[in-house]
Order: sequence, then structure tokens, then C-alpha cells
Amino acid sequence: MGPFGSEIGDFGSGGVRFLGNDKVGFTSGTFGGMSDHLMDMNDPDSDDEEFDEDDEGDEQPNLGGRSLWVNCDKGYNSSTYKPAQCNSTQCSFSKSHACGDCIFRSQLQPGCNNNTCYIWGENPLIDSYIDRAEIAEDVLAVGSTPGVLVTWPRFIFTCLIYPDLMRLLANGVTGIAGFGHESLISIPNQLALDRRFTRMFGMCLSSSTKSRGVMFIGSGPYYVYNPKKIDISKDLVYTKLIKNNRGFTVSEKYYIQVSSIRIAGQDVPLNKTLLLINKKDGVGGTRISTTTPFTILHTSIYDVVKTAFIKALPKNVTLVEPPTKQFETCFSSKNIRSTNVGPDVPEIDIVLHKPSAFWRIYGANSVVQVSKDVMCLAFVGQDQTWEPKIVIGGHQLEENLLVFDLQRKNIGFSSSLKLQQTSCSKYDNTIR
Repeated sequence: MGPFGSEIGDFGSGGVRFLGNDKVGFTSGTFGGMSDHLMDMNDPDSDDEEFDEDDEGDEQPNLGGRSLWVNCDKGYNSSTYKPAQCNSTQCSFSKSHACGDCIFRSQLQPGCNNNTCYIWGENPLIDSYIDRAEIAEDVLAVGSTPGVLVTWPRFIFTCLIYPDLMRLLANGVTGIAGFGHESLISIPNQLALDRRFTRMFGMCLSSSTKSRGVMFIGSGPYYVYNPKKIDISKDLVYTKLIKNNRGFTVSEKYYIQVSSIRIAGQDVPLNKTLLLINKKDGVGGTRISTTTPFTILHTSIYDVVKTAFIKALPKNVTLVEPPTKQFETCFSSKNIRSTNVGPDVPEIDIVLHKPSAFWRIYGANSVVQVSKDVMCLAFVGQDQTWEPKIVIGGHQLEENLLVFDLQRKNIGFSSSLKLQQTSCSKYDNTIR
């Protein structure tokens, strides 16, 4: 816990921003931290059109991102913006791969300066990379309880001027907030250089299209309301963070060990070699992703999960033709009753490193209502030849707290916050 108390600050009124920047920044509250610092978050599974287009400055969270990067193409006006000069400490710290001059604009601007260094800029939503993301620093301000602003005068981030890299970002989103665990300039690792923070953060995605989830930076407790204040970081199930150093940027990603999957209490017959990471090429295993809308399963895993799920459905539930190409397994919802954790469908347990350590997925996260009378299993089957065999996506993460302890190299899972009659959007929002 930091020096400003144990409650979280609210960024809905501009708690996180780059000082000196009068247009772009974290003015609508995209992220923040600690038991006393936080960031509001967009979820890739949410309906983008529901968000206010006036919310300038939001950043899409990316668990595997190397850095915070911002779209500087449209009016990043800051009196304190400083591009990193070639061979500077900032370039070395960022592990820059190149240096150069501005060649894409007729005049210098943030994102396009002379004698500056670059790293790769990434938009994981379109699986696209740019090799000229300008490294820079600016003054970052983070709100905290009891309402003060905590500032970092030399926060390193990357500034991009390439419109193509902004494709598929939600309305009002102006960049990617990188939470990678290896990069020295990822958000948690930079803030951990300050004694007020630890190398730990909590992530809680909201299921609502009208309210935001939250990132807690630093150690707990992490409080939400139901309506009483409760610490949702208690009673988590922890498993080890697995390192995967094969591939281009894979070392930043968050991998966990999954040993089996249970549906309605019964083990699903899996080819368990798919659940292991190949030490030669890094293929396989299970990765957590905030930029994947729905969990992806290797086709052979999906097929047995689908079969077991259908078998465990109530006998009076009928399968129907999928009304959308996105999902393969759909059924009538007329005879599916509602519970406090969503539709009453078979529970899915993601079994971690041992049988007693599992993350339970209830109906709110395992299925999706695609039309008035039709639900679909909210998992996607794909070949995944050169990818992780399981990619846990945003829909399955909604209304669950995940705590990433980078110091101890483990990850903690809650179950659905709906069990506690609360949600990720019900955090303390008293800071103004």
C-alpha cells in the first residue's frame, strides 16, 4: 500500500494525464494505479459505439505491450514533450533499435523529430508493427487518494504519427497502454522505479458498455463497493507466470500453465502436449490477452470442449444454427434460466498447475446472447499452428480480478465478482 491511503483514485475527470499537453493525454481516465492509484479501462469486447466520442485520450490496455504509446498525429501539443536524442540514456533504457531524422513530415512535431531514437510500435488489434515509434518523455500525472496528483517528470513513452496503426481502436482511444512484464518502459515497470509503487498490478475489466473497468497499480488491497467497501484481492487462486522467450515480442506476453479443463465437474479429454510451450519455437501453451475479444482454443481443444459443453446442457435446451459466423456452437436460450452469475449453463473450470487450483468460468463469461432467443458458446476454435493453443480473451476476463505480481512472477485469479454482488466498475470514484 502506498503513502496516500488504501482506496483507489478516480480518473473519470482527468486523473491521469501528461501535464503540458492541452489536447491529448489521459484526460478521460484510461488508467492509473495501486491500492491508491488507478486507471479506467476499455474492454475490447465492449460495444465501441456506446462510449462518448468526447472522451479524448483513452488508451487501450495491452498486457503484452512494451510501452505506453500515443497517437501524436492529431494535435499532441505539449510544452514539456522531449524526444529522446540518439545515444541518450532514454534510448538505451528503451532498448532502441534505430536512430534517425524526421522524414515523414514537412516540419518537426511530436513523433517526428531529428536525431531521435525509435522502437517498434505495435497495434495488437490488427497485428501490425511500425519500426519508427519515437521515444520521448513527458510529465505524467496520476491521481490518488486522498485526491492529490502524483507526478513523474520524465515518464518515457512512444509517440506515433501513423494513422494506419490506429485502425480498430475504439472511439476516443488514442493509443495502447503497454503492461508487458519484461520491458523496462512498460507502465508497471517504470512506475515501480518509484518507491511508492511495487511491481504489481490488478486488472478488472467491466462487462458494461456504459462504464469502465479499472487497473490498480501496486500492491492491494483493491477496493470496490457492493454497496459496502470490500477488498476483492482476497482469496485469489495463484499460479506461476511462465516465461516464453521465443519469438519477436513474445517475452512480454503473460503465459500461465493450464493442465486441464473441466466442464460441469468432469475432465475434458485433451491432448495435453498442446498445453505445453515448445522450448524450441515458443509455440503452444496458454496466454492471457486483453486485445482478444473471445477466448481462442486450438481446434482440437475446441471440439472436445464443445462436445462436453453440449452434453452438460439441460436436456430441454436445443441446438440451433449459428446466426453469426463468429461462433460455432449456439442454442436456444428459451429454457435457460438466469442466475446472479449469468445464464445457468455448465460451469467451466480452467485447471492451473494442480487440480485444486482452478479458475471457474460461469455463464456470464462462457456464453453470449447473440439474439433474443439464441445464446452461443463464447469460445472460438482456430488452427493456432504458430500461436498459443489457448488465448484467454476479454469476454472471459470480464468482472474478474486478475493480480499480476511481477516480483514473485505469479498471477492471481478471482472468480466472478458477481458472486460478491459487485462489479469492476464499482470502484471509489471520489477523486476530482
